[in-house]
Amino acid sequence: MEPLVLYSVADRIATITLNRPEKRNALNPNLIAELTNAFIRAEEDDLVKVVVLKANGGTFSAGADLEYLQQLQHNTFEENVADSNHLKRLFTTIYYLPKIVIAQVEGHAIAGGCGLATICDIVFATPESNFGYTEVKIGFVPAIVSCFLVQKVNETVAKEILLTGKTFPAEQALKYNLINFVTNSSEINQTVKEFALSLCTGSSGNSLMITKQLISQTTNPLLEKTLETAVQINARVRESDEFKKGIASFLNKEKINW
Repeated sequence: MEPLVLYSVADRIATITLNRPEKRNALNPNLIAELTNAFIRAEEDDLVKVVVLKANGGTFSAGADLEYLQQLQHNTFEENVADSNHLKRLFTTIYYLPKIVIAQVEGHAIAGGCGLATICDIVFATPESNFGYTEVKIGFVPAIVSCFLVQKVNETVAKEILLTGKTFPAEQALKYNLINFVTNSSEINQTVKEFALSLCTGSSGNSLMITKQLISQTTNPLLEKTLETAVQINARVRESDEFKKGIASFLNKEKINW
């Protein structure tokens, strides 16, 4: 059986690849755990200076897995808190990683998949890529990632993105400051590699680490507290009738009339 996450190193660049293309790289507990472990491996790998996060297949990540969403309806509050903490751990591992993380987004990055891109330090995307936080459309809340998103864009844009649940192309994501570069699909592999190599050869690893820490600690000093609140909100929302209605309608491919 193919691993859900692939890990390789070349030229001091670790490449972490989502490898669930048949499910559009949808997130489930196993994928989240393997992805977290891959980033910890990169952190501990002395041969690694920069990390690139990418995905196999035509979708970066479609968000939560359908079977996973179905299971959430039957979880206890305590199980939902534990589950939310796993996603929080993945996001904070990337956010605080003492190495630069570059996202290479090809195809859709939706909901939790958009969250993965948002957390990364630098984001490249192809013109065909689409982004969006669609949680409100199915009675859910993008609680954990909102703690990072507001800092990355601004409150006005974050509200527009999160409250409408709309999807938008890479060019719009660039205007929102959600991503850094839009690069043609035929060039993105080479462009990302050259960018990563330029960091490896042109910048002090210690300086990169400390600069990243400086930014995270000074721009978001209350992050841990807000994340704790977000985890609790996440778990409470999963117990709501509207969440259960939204998930059931989504799974049955029925139009939801809110």
